Amino acid sequence: MVMKVAIITGAAQGIGRQTAEVLASAGYALALLDLQPCQGTLAQIHAAGADAIELTGDVSDESFVAHAMAVVSNRWGRADVLVNNAGISFIAPAETVDAKAFLRVLQVNLLAPFLLAKAFGTMMLEQHSGSIVNVASIAGLVGVGDRSAYNASKHGLIGLTRTLAAEWGGRGVRVNAVCPGWVKTEMDVADQAGGGYNDADIEGVNPMGRFAAPADIANAILFLSDPEKSGFVNGHALVVDGGWTVDGSWQSLRLRKR
Repeated sequence: MVMKVAIITGAAQGIGRQTAEVLASAGYALALLDLQPCQGTLAQIHAAGADAIELTGDVSDESFVAHAMAVVSNRWGRADVLVNNAGISFIAPAETVDAKAFLRVLQVNLLAPFLLAKAFGTMMLEQHSGSIVNVASIAGLVGVGDRSAYNASKHGLIGLTRTLAAEWGGRGVRVNAVCPGWVKTEMDVADQAGGGYNDADIEGVNPMGRFAAPADIANAILFLSDPEKSGFVNGHALVVDGGWTVDGSWQSLRLRKR
């Protein structure tokens, strides 16, 4: 049996860690990329008997991406799934955001997925098979106040997803995105610490009355990764938000339906 190989960025915590565990349980060998060590994720995967390595570095650095591709190629000789999950948040009124901060968000959230897709997509194109899943956001579909750089990066990531899907679909490589609503992760904890919102704000506007869990997103990523389950899904932005972006109710009406 040919070993299936997945590369996951932002794998140290949150959605990335959960996705690593889900893909490992589905039989994938894993390359875990993050700016911080992935020791916890790696230990969990090894304890489950799966093959995995970690690569620590900045995914927006083209030389690190080239290094990661070389390591994966030398170890396994193939790449079947790339999950572009690494991302950073930046919350500030648009009129206060300077160019340096805006560009850093774009580097991590948009440039890095392109560099990784270019590198590992090349391997997939040579195989005539593969799936790239970009973790976007509902902030890539609608406007969310005080997040100009973040929203721009996620809108751009969905555009990149559709463009690569159009270019590469005929050569066997599918490219899709998942668009989570608010997910209860370490990023949410850090963002809430700034005082801009709280749990009730998110739970109040979501028809399902809760945050997404990392597993909700990881299972959607697994679906898009699997050619048997989603083999004709290409260029799609799969919304996993509990119905947030379709609910046009006002708050009192929404809450009466709980």
